[in-house]
Amino acid sequence: MDKQDISNIRKQFKVDNDLLNIHDIFNVYIMKESSEIYHHQSMPFEMLEQDQQELFMENFKKVLSGKMDEKLFELTFQRDVENNSQLLLHQGLLSNDSKEFNEQMLRLVEKMLKDKQYEHDMVVTFIRGEYMKPMKRQSEEAEDSDRDTVYSNPFILCSVNKTQDPKKELLFDYAEKEFKYNIVVDPIINLKAPISGFLFPSITDNAADVNHVLYSAGKKNELNYHFIEDVLNAEEMMTAEQDKLVFEEIVKNVAGDQPINTSTLSNVYEEINRVVEESEEEDRPALDVRDVENVLTTSGIEGVNTEKVEAAFKTVIDDERHEFKANNVIPKYNSKSIKIETKIANIAISPQDLRHVRQVHFNGKRYLMMEVEENTVIEGFEMIPEALTQKAPENEE
Repeated sequence: MDKQDISNIRKQFKVDNDLLNIHDIFNVYIMKESSEIYHHQSMPFEMLEQDQQELFMENFKKVLSGKMDEKLFELTFQRDVENNSQLLLHQGLLSNDSKEFNEQMLRLVEKMLKDKQYEHDMVVTFIRGEYMKPMKRQSEEAEDSDRDTVYSNPFILCSVNKTQDPKKELLFDYAEKEFKYNIVVDPIINLKAPISGFLFPSITDNAADVNHVLYSAGKKNELNYHFIEDVLNAEEMMTAEQDKLVFEEIVKNVAGDQPINTSTLSNVYEEINRVVEESEEEDRPALDVRDVENVLTTSGIEGVNTEKVEAAFKTVIDDERHEFKANNVIPKYNSKSIKIETKIANIAISPQDLRHVRQVHFNGKRYLMMEVEENTVIEGFEMIPEALTQKAPENEE
């Protein structure tokens, strides 16, 4: 799935939308003390009051919000796994019986509880439905309406939410003219910040892919590996942040002792950006070991060869077949997204301007020098150029 596919689905989650039909909603309440299912309840979504429907719709949109490889991840199901979640979900999706659907989802919840202790009571919500997407007209002269022909996409969406204790409050009773302590014992389900969730199947270009599932993390770059591997039975995944760090380590490993200055680093970013622009994969082109070798060679790093790059892959990630998503390892061009961090100040600069920055030694100290084409303005004040003067050593006469 790409960001456009996800956006197409997310924007359908609104009440009274004739392009979205949610058949069932199934809620499961988990007790933190015992890690057991305390209660579960199933009902047609349309039987909920409208205020409840709106609360859940916002919750479902939260599950589908965020950037790919930061908060949303398209995962591949593992093969040859006992009690495979892919099969449970597929059977639940195809079932015409709500009771059978609930049973399959309860088996997933049981996986969530195995060898897991939660800090809060939890509520797991499953919905089953379909959203329709109108096909584009072939021509302006076509007589069919935009909605005469649609793509139909059945799906299951899961949202995992924690509960919180109600606030202790002091109230004033106007009728009795007295202050009262507000006693509420019912836990509040926090639907505003789901801690996990997923969409099955993955849907790309209006076609369902039952071999993949879209996983949603609670916070960006923080994966719940228990949920990914033991609950969904999906293969382990790297975040965009991890992908970038691994790429940087491989570059350092290949470069060895030779210094990588800002000009060389700028060349690396520019070369990867060129690969992105020339790729036929519009959303997430990938870089394999050969691509990385070509990028580093073209960027001016000396001594690059196939053996050295393959050895770096094996040393850093132990997988010579790993592919980096190009958009993960470089900042987006034409944006101030490269951060230069020092104890004195943090500077943001675009990748193509990195070549104008140097770290230099002067008078026994390190300085960050930046080439500029005009006088610098700070808070409206134009800086006057100053000449650098080399101080003589103290023992020199």
